[in-house]
Amino acid sequence: MQYDVIVVGGGGSGLATAVSALQEGARVLVLEKNEQLGGTTGIAIGSFTTAETRFQRSAGVSDSVRDHIEDAGKFAPPEIEARNNDELRAFFLENSADTLTWMESLGVQFVGPHPEPPNRQPRMHNATAGAKAYIAAMQLEVQRHGGDIICAARVRELIRDAGRVAGVCYWNGTVETRVSSHTVVLAGGDYSSNPELIARYKGDQYREIEGINPFADGSSHDLAEQVGAKLLNMDITYGPELRFVAGASKPFQQWLPATGRGARLVGFLAQRAPRWLVKKMIKRLLVTWQHPEDALFDDGAILLNKRARRFVDETKWPDREIATAEQEDKTGFIYLDKALVERYSQWPHFISTAPDIAYAYARDYLRLRPDVAVRGDLAKLAAARELPIDELKKTIQSQRGGAEFDANDGMLLGPVKAYFTTTEGGAAVNRRLQVLDDCGEPIRGLYAAGQTGSGGMVLFGHGLHIAWALTSGRLAGKQAAAEATDPTAGR
Repeated sequence: MQYDVIVVGGGGSGLATAVSALQEGARVLVLEKNEQLGGTTGIAIGSFTTAETRFQRSAGVSDSVRDHIEDAGKFAPPEIEARNNDELRAFFLENSADTLTWMESLGVQFVGPHPEPPNRQPRMHNATAGAKAYIAAMQLEVQRHGGDIICAARVRELIRDAGRVAGVCYWNGTVETRVSSHTVVLAGGDYSSNPELIARYKGDQYREIEGINPFADGSSHDLAEQVGAKLLNMDITYGPELRFVAGASKPFQQWLPATGRGARLVGFLAQRAPRWLVKKMIKRLLVTWQHPEDALFDDGAILLNKRARRFVDETKWPDREIATAEQEDKTGFIYLDKALVERYSQWPHFISTAPDIAYAYARDYLRLRPDVAVRGDLAKLAAARELPIDELKKTIQSQRGGAEFDANDGMLLGPVKAYFTTTEGGAAVNRRLQVLDDCGEPIRGLYAAGQTGSGGMVLFGHGLHIAWALTSGRLAGKQAAAEATDPTAGR
């Protein structure tokens, strides 16, 4: 069968592309290399940051896209921000509020807006059931429109015919299949878990650092490069940073209904919930997903390996992340003495934060994450994390320079690992989301969305990566479908 649009990737950007193209009347095939849909979007918290929304108006917030464009440039360090594609980011932010409305039309429920400085206005909107709500809603929409989805299908090659991309060749673990199409959209996410690409563009010393999504292997970047695409900002990454290893149990949001009447009820209640309850819910997310503040180490917390030995100057980034990735099982533990535990039990000293929304302290981790937080004497701490007690005593005593410390009351946080949250690099694209070659000319028949098609943008701050994934997918789907019915539309 020949399709109008083939989408490579079944995460947030890929499914948004598929839904949009199907709504335009196109015949669509989604190929996902993993056994289930979701990608990095599916494991995220679900924040969507945008301006000029009905939620802002309902909350009495006066905002403008122009202000958001200006504020979006305040998150990254100046040397990183200087490399941003200003035109594309402005185009994205001008279209993102419409995407939020579009997601609502698919049944996704939101709460917000929430503040995140240096944004001058609250712009962060959160899906009430987490990011899984995006995936569930779009998967149902694809099925309703008769789109085809094949999982465990790894695209190995883009087929070219008469100077344009005209299909794909994919492998399902047993056989190789060639499928033709009028257009192809690359939406395979980032490359944070591809050590070869990380080493090639960022440096060999980062090779051992993992990505939050272990399946973010940059396969769509490879496909784009195979047909001559220009790749931009491939050395810019969000991280590395230390994060607590995720627990085996699902966070509470994962149990909430993502679609149907249940989702609508949750959304109705969430919009009317008292602020203290919303903060309590967000605090649970904080201890599930966020990273420990750098201030912990500046104040004297000690980073240990599985042998209970200190292995790096904890105050230096990214040295501590690089060194942690070189330890046994790429694992570390953070020791806080009694004085530090008390210090990080109240404002303004917190272990992790979502600015102006909620702050998580030592007691929150002990209550909500016993899998990564334990308090007691050194013997209890060592036993809880299977560390050698004699070595633990020796390390802590040596770091205290012989000074007295309370060996009967301390706290151990971990395991922690060094992770890249995402990578910012991607194929150069224009406003049509067409992939561009080294000369800036469109590669006919080829589009990209999400982090594969980040186009040189810098998207630091919460909620922009999902907003871009869904917005670029929505727009790419429209354009790819239009070119499929009218080949001149892509010129």
